[in-house]
Amino acid sequence: MSNDGGGASPMGRLIGGRYRLVERIGSGGMGTVWRALDELVGREVAVKQPRLPGDPEDEAHQRASHRLYREARAAARVDHPAAVSIHDVVVEDGLPWIVMELVRGESLDEALRRGPVAPAEAARIGFAVLGALRSAHSVGIVHRDVKPANVLLGTHGRVVLTDFGIAHVQGEESLTVSGEFIGSLDFVAPERMSGKGAGPASDLWSLGVLLYAAVEGEAPFRRTTVESTLAAVLSHDPPEPGRAGPLGPLITRLLAKDPERRPDAEEAAKVLEAAADGRPVPTLAEAPPVVQTSDWTVELGEDSGTVRLRGPEAAPVPASDTTVVPAPSRRPHPLRRPLPAALLAVALVGGAWAGTSYFLADPAPADPREMTATHSEAPAASATDVADESWTRHREQDMNAVLSVPSRYEESARQGSPNDQPRIVIFESGDIQVRLSEWDKAPASLEARAQQQAVGWASHGDADTQITGTSLDGHDAIMADTTYDDEGLGSTRVIQLTVLTDDRRMYELRVDMPKGTPREKEGTSVFKTARDRLEIGKPAS
Repeated sequence: MSNDGGGASPMGRLIGGRYRLVERIGSGGMGTVWRALDELVGREVAVKQPRLPGDPEDEAHQRASHRLYREARAAARVDHPAAVSIHDVVVEDGLPWIVMELVRGESLDEALRRGPVAPAEAARIGFAVLGALRSAHSVGIVHRDVKPANVLLGTHGRVVLTDFGIAHVQGEESLTVSGEFIGSLDFVAPERMSGKGAGPASDLWSLGVLLYAAVEGEAPFRRTTVESTLAAVLSHDPPEPGRAGPLGPLITRLLAKDPERRPDAEEAAKVLEAAADGRPVPTLAEAPPVVQTSDWTVELGEDSGTVRLRGPEAAPVPASDTTVVPAPSRRPHPLRRPLPAALLAVALVGGAWAGTSYFLADPAPADPREMTATHSEAPAASATDVADESWTRHREQDMNAVLSVPSRYEESARQGSPNDQPRIVIFESGDIQVRLSEWDKAPASLEARAQQQAVGWASHGDADTQITGTSLDGHDAIMADTTYDDEGLGSTRVIQLTVLTDDRRMYELRVDMPKGTPREKEGTSVFKTARDRLEIGKPAS
């Protein structure tokens, strides 16, 4: 359920006894923006109607409500012509409706749909945006969502930065929780991805992406999947801007992965002001030397493809294709239908496989020559006694591991080779899946992997991930426990254990199960027992 602040069509509604909603003019993740008439003084304003998830008593709903209050407080503290002015905050039905100035014009995002802008115009827009950011930073506010859709181009050449709804206000309690991530992925600085937090330099990174998009017509890190976009932000250098003119060196420096290598706001302002005026731009100060860290070692193709099913009917799928072969005999269930790419980033970023679908096709009978496990016949167990039923040890020679699962769980998919990693095997029983993945060389540190998982699940929307440090047989490990809502199909829980061995191999045990059903209890038991019986890093004999 969601709370939209009052009815399916609030047009004409009077808010706060004075603001009459006239026309819907935009929407975003946190609400809908209306053109309204302030009947008390006879002027037009913009009113942001909250769109909040869940029941008003839910924690997520309350966090979102707090965010809206914070948006008003944050924006009201920023005193700059390029920052949107807040007039009022009206509480209706327990929710904050934000009343702000109405900026007539269009967003930079809408303008860029007609094509890129000239470097001088991009510099003029960037200089105004930077002015608003510097004003925000001076009072301890980091915007965190600088992007073309939040830059309005008003009349008489005015530029306005809007939407401080996810701004971080220094000195206030953080409203995000473990696994929660907000912002537009391809405009988010890499240090936020790695869990190091947002600072003024993070907004300058986003400004660099905005300037690049303005002069080139497209954002430098945007890819066709969330996984590849995330990897591009973390580890790929942007293409050299070919149309930036005098802004080229500044854009390149603003997009440095290391925040310490980016120019500060004052230096960037001098370049933008000169470029906007058509004057020679000053030379940027030399950047400090690069400090190499393993956290940025993420290996992912530009847009890797889907997992390959075993069997003659499952033809190879092109790398950019997301088509799933339909099943003739089974009705899809939550874990066997296509999932949003954002969900898959949690397990796939950092490896050579970035699947964009789960499985709808029934696998063909396995070739006995390819199997190293023997399945014993056992009656179906109840949802709570899997630890006591018959289990089978599956000797995964290619992974140098032994995976144990209940004997009634059947292999449904297998992928990978020495040149195609991670190597993956999946077993399932009904709507519970058990997956083991292995990389010969860890694609990231455990800490970076944990952040990738949190970002990937949170990008799905209504997801909650708890990440804890642990160990397995003396090896360092992390465990991620995630619950997410699958629209129309209920909630799903995913438990993942990621292990880093002394020789830098990485293993990942993952169990997917329906949340809030007896099957969840079985899935949890399967995970715990499979984890306790997992053998890794030694010959599978």
